[in-house]
Amino acid sequence: MATHKIGYFVGSLATGSINRTLATALIKLAPENLEFTEIPIKDLPLYSYDYDADFPPAGRALKEAIEGSDGILFVSPEYNRSIPGALKNAIDWGSRPWGTNSFARKPTGIIGASPGGIGTAVMQSSMRSVLSFLDAPQLNAPEVYIQFKPEVFGQDGEIKDESTAKFLRHYMDEYGAFVERVLAANAPGHIGDLEPDPDKLSR
Repeated sequence: MATHKIGYFVGSLATGSINRTLATALIKLAPENLEFTEIPIKDLPLYSYDYDADFPPAGRALKEAIEGSDGILFVSPEYNRSIPGALKNAIDWGSRPWGTNSFARKPTGIIGASPGGIGTAVMQSSMRSVLSFLDAPQLNAPEVYIQFKPEVFGQDGEIKDESTAKFLRHYMDEYGAFVERVLAANAPGHIGDLEPDPDKLSR
């Protein structure tokens, strides 16, 4: 089975982020053919099109990391019923300059944890609108809205509740299968590919 490189974003800049703990747990539960690398966002300046002519090193590194990934996973909290500012800023950097959207056709997954009962449902809804505009295919089901409970999640990624571990393992299995499907659909020569066949054009 081919190994796929997954770049993941943690939407919180906090040192003790519960979503970083969740990301650690998800990586441990993921299929063995998924290889994870965090894409850091904390050193990015606020995006402005003034940078488009000459991206700073942090912006170039972000785009290179996205483009070098086979799939993207967002693990994020919800701030004020929406996407955290630092994560939205990173997405804006990755989509620019115009015509160089690094997220295009990358299979994506969205998941997040919150102390509240609805998890990160509203953030995920906002994120889906953004990713749709960026032409980034999304795993639509299963949806995962985690109410974070410290007694369930260990800092080392251990999940102490078997039903939670089973549910998150299922999500990661589905995400891995989704990445496979999108990559296969995007492969050169696939029936859905829009590139013309030079042999047919010459007939």
